[in-house]
Amino acid sequence: MDNYIFMALVATLGTWSVTALGAATVVFFKSPKLKTMNIMMGFAAGVMIAASFWSLLLPAIERAEISSSVPAYIIATAGFVSGAVLFKW
Repeated sequence: MDNYIFMALVATLGTWSVTALGAATVVFFKSPKLKTMNIMMGFAAGVMIAASFWSLLLPAIERAEISSSVPAYIIATAGFVSGAVLFKW
């Protein structure tokens, strides 16, 4: 078996097991407490902010530094704010 196929299998099973574990919490917590829900939602928000930065904003800043004379943080901020406005609209 090729090493890449094994690594893909391990990654797939890993993400499946974490998803199944998260879904299994529904079985154990029929009506979760408000504090527990706030903790879980805060964690999810932190993960999404980190994913947005590392996957979207940081590459945008790096590309803007190379291709523009305008400061990169201005371009990235403008893109982020315009995306938030259009998403809300």
